[in-house]
Amino acid sequence: MANIKSQIKRNRQNDKKRLRNRVYRGEARIAVKNARTNIDDGAPESKAALMQAISTLDKAAEQGVLHKNNAARRKSRLMKAFAKMLPVQVQAAPIAGETTLEVEPLIKKASPRKIAARKVEEPKMEAAAEAKDESKASSPKAKKTATKKPVVASPPKGKKADSKKSETKTTTKKKPTAKK
Repeated sequence: MANIKSQIKRNRQNDKKRLRNRVYRGEARIAVKNARTNIDDGAPESKAALMQAISTLDKAAEQGVLHKNNAARRKSRLMKAFAKMLPVQVQAAPIAGETTLEVEPLIKKASPRKIAARKVEEPKMEAAAEAKDESKASSPKAKKTATKKPVVASPPKGKKADSKKSETKTTTKKKPTAKK
């Protein structure tokens, strides 16, 4: 047991924080577990459970109970599972006055970077296809020369500066002399 005043106070503060953090961590754990079971079962209320889990994870991260990357990772895994979820089969004859919900996974749109990358790749693919067509039409000798690329020797990436130094500067190490 601590016998220094400041350490005694620090222990009291840590106990209070531990109890407070325990509530947020427990709520997040329960919400994630509920969302996971609903998604695995394909329940209609899985989207609501997912949103609840995301909210509680955000609160826990905001309070400092969970690291923000930890909360983001858990949310990402839940969203992936929800996206893979199969839609629920609608009942053949619904009961009068009761509505049945059909849950469908969210469709993600491609990010602007991916769209830009696709646009860049398309002309390259077309050029490669045209080059193949031309090479088929030409003679075998022309085909062999067209496919060969010039070989250029290049030094390894990290060794450029070292090779210049070694060419200009040569040092000899002195051998240690043995003392008697």
